[in-house]
Amino acid sequence: MRRYGKHTDEDDIRARPNRKGNRPRTNIRPKHEDAAEGMVLTVDRGRLTCLVGDRTILAMKARELGRKAAVVGDRVALVGDLSGKKDTLARIVRIEERASVLRRTADDDDPFERVVVANADQLAIVTALADPEPRPRLIDRCLVAAYDGGLTPLLVMTKSDLAPPDKLLELYGDLDIPYVVTSREELVAGEAARLVQDHLDGKITAFVGHSGVGKTTLVNTLVAMDRRRSTGHVNAVTGRGRHTTTSALALPLADDKGWVVDTPGVRSFGLAHIDPSRVIHAFPELEPGTVNCPRACSHDEPDCALDEWVAEGHADPARLYSLRRLLATRERKEGD
Repeated sequence: MRRYGKHTDEDDIRARPNRKGNRPRTNIRPKHEDAAEGMVLTVDRGRLTCLVGDRTILAMKARELGRKAAVVGDRVALVGDLSGKKDTLARIVRIEERASVLRRTADDDDPFERVVVANADQLAIVTALADPEPRPRLIDRCLVAAYDGGLTPLLVMTKSDLAPPDKLLELYGDLDIPYVVTSREELVAGEAARLVQDHLDGKITAFVGHSGVGKTTLVNTLVAMDRRRSTGHVNAVTGRGRHTTTSALALPLADDKGWVVDTPGVRSFGLAHIDPSRVIHAFPELEPGTVNCPRACSHDEPDCALDEWVAEGHADPARLYSLRRLLATRERKEGD
């Protein structure tokens, strides 16, 4: 066995040859400055459908992106075969910075957050007024996620022919959230689409809601006939809808003036990923009043400075109530 001392002659050391004849691996990655820009429309088992110009491209994520995953709404850079022809596959080499992110967890004890949609301008929270019954706690959770992710909320109430919207409007009127009320007849006749579309033009809108509330039915009236998705029904015994939408999908509005993103129906909307302290940012008239709050104030305790701030006339008391109701959803289960 050959041994070397402290002072070896480097020329005498033998190097193992590279049998493959390729260059050694490096941390330097290509910049792909000539990559084409695209938008992710849907994700299915590792394959991403992207819109590049006027072509629909099937792509996969480049290995160099590591664990970073692209989601619906992401702006991405692609290389490879961008023809969009059958059996071709492009490669996503870069995911651009996101302007907004809608996240959720399975429940409040789940530490794993899921990015549902990226770069959406607003979140349309769809709820039925009956069949199934509205779930205010779930609506509140969606509102918190929208505020935290940088999306503007829009409340869409369906099936007004089965129950009046007064109760929900009384709950959410103080939040100054734009809303639309539609009936089943308006949905079938297409009138509901006109009412909702006034809020969608020029925007990317993610639709979220409990199964069976008519979310996908509404989305279908907003897009071209050949892009419509299948719909289900509400179980008469359980009052729950059947999941007919299994993956998020971005679809252009029929007039091409905006985008809608149909997401799978949810039965829970966990907020484990959201720091309650960030919810206050959605209430700019209350935020200055937190300066004198005790350290780590929950904004719902006897020493909270917001009570005095509101009493001095700086904000409407109803807004403080709304803030506390939203913050409380971070501690409650959505079915309470």
